[in-house]
Amino acid sequence: MTDLDALLLSRRVDALVRPWEAPGTPGVAVGVVHDGKLVLQRCAGLASLELGVPVGPGTTFRIASVSKQFTCAAIHMLAQEGRLDIEAPARSVLPELADYGTPISIAQLMHNVSGIRDMLEIMRQGGIDLGFPVTQEALLAGIWRQRGLNFAPGSRYLYSNTGFLLLGLIVERISGETLPGFLERRIFGPLGMNRTRMTPSVQEPAPGLATGYLPKEGGWVRAAHAFPIGGEGGLVSCVEDLFLWDRNFSTHRVGGAGLAAALTAQVDFSNGERCGYACGLSAGVHRGVRTLSHGGLWPGYKTEFLRAPERGVTVICISNNGGSDPYHLAYDILDVVLDGMADVQPLRALPPRPALEKLVGRWLDRDSGMTVDISFAESGLLVGNTHGIPFRMKAADDGRLQASRMARDFLCALAPDGTLAVELDAGVRASCHRVAAGAPPPEGLAGTYANAEIGASWTVAEAEGGLVVHVRGPVASDGGHWTVEGVEGDVFRIWVPGTLFRGWLDVRALRSGGRVTGLHVTGNRARQLVYQRQGEAE
Repeated sequence: MTDLDALLLSRRVDALVRPWEAPGTPGVAVGVVHDGKLVLQRCAGLASLELGVPVGPGTTFRIASVSKQFTCAAIHMLAQEGRLDIEAPARSVLPELADYGTPISIAQLMHNVSGIRDMLEIMRQGGIDLGFPVTQEALLAGIWRQRGLNFAPGSRYLYSNTGFLLLGLIVERISGETLPGFLERRIFGPLGMNRTRMTPSVQEPAPGLATGYLPKEGGWVRAAHAFPIGGEGGLVSCVEDLFLWDRNFSTHRVGGAGLAAALTAQVDFSNGERCGYACGLSAGVHRGVRTLSHGGLWPGYKTEFLRAPERGVTVICISNNGGSDPYHLAYDILDVVLDGMADVQPLRALPPRPALEKLVGRWLDRDSGMTVDISFAESGLLVGNTHGIPFRMKAADDGRLQASRMARDFLCALAPDGTLAVELDAGVRASCHRVAAGAPPPEGLAGTYANAEIGASWTVAEAEGGLVVHVRGPVASDGGHWTVEGVEGDVFRIWVPGTLFRGWLDVRALRSGGRVTGLHVTGNRARQLVYQRQGEAE
């Protein structure tokens, strides 16, 4: 990198980081790696609003799901030593897992193609959110209760924190060490990652740890988080330590070249389509350049670890502002570096606004019950939304629109017949029809419904302003009151409040002889659950 390139990079990154410099706001730490060197570091904002401590090079953050690649690294290191077969069924090490009728391999857990339901959503459907104190035993009890899968193993992709919690347990049972101990002895220590540690308890002090904050009513609140976190997201780290880890992909100091190859290897779905998720890293293409990346999200913390290995570039962005967007910040910084390189495609522009306005509205796939909202944000950006989780829309290479997020699991275009043609993971397609907002909920919903896999009962009752759902779960006797919103016919949404977002469940009323006998429920990462009606309607 020439002196001129370095100056240009510095000035443009300074401009991108400037919003974090506002007085009295949480901060961000940024690192740019080029050709094996940490060529730029920037810090802005406060690590502690209460104490006025600024974010600095030594500040650590909870990096959440960026931890997953380290858990996969531990699995592959054990496999390299002949102590573990990644193609073996996970039940061979974890007999507590149910027999789903088809084996789930250890490798399928790493690639997010196992079909196993996400433990956070299992708990959420029982009325427990991330701010409610639970034990790992309670999380595992929810996992062991499951008797169904989201899909047949290997047939589709769906992100599941459960898989990586289980992978951490597999490391412990095979190695005879705790996962934190294994990672420290085999990876962090040898690489000099002295500020990185796994802290399963969020109550455990960690040196230099920034406090996580969420925006609220024009100010800030400390983010509530009380779940134990392990192989799925338990690491505390910083920019410099993640740079040392990034270097290992080329120096092979830990695990040799075989580890780097294993972590970045992709697999095919059972239908022959290629899965974009490797092992704790998502493979993609940006402006014609191959990328390997992963984000991290935990209450009050967001991280993006983005590599363009063939161009020798890595961007690391970590923030203690839960309302910030390090994902797009990282890609904006990557664009700054790529702009000076040959054979890089230009950024694709979205169609003009009149064309985008035709997509705005609520959409329903009548076959699956999936609902999608598309709208313009206050910033003018086009935003899609499934299950209450918003995502920017960007132009795909083939002219369609694509979700701007880690997984390539949502593409759409307006079909000639006026429907919204959607392509999901593994090439699965759906045809969505426009529906008007404000539809009434289905008739005859009032009553109590239960699901043994979740261990929860939901009572639907009339309340001022409409129907509400009273939740009782295995951990909380009162999981709060959720609201009901009609979509079309027997399809409706149940809105679930949460620490990170207010999400919805897509629900279809099941009937026999006209009477509602159950609810078919699909959440973001826990699908195909049926809540059976208990007794007569109240």
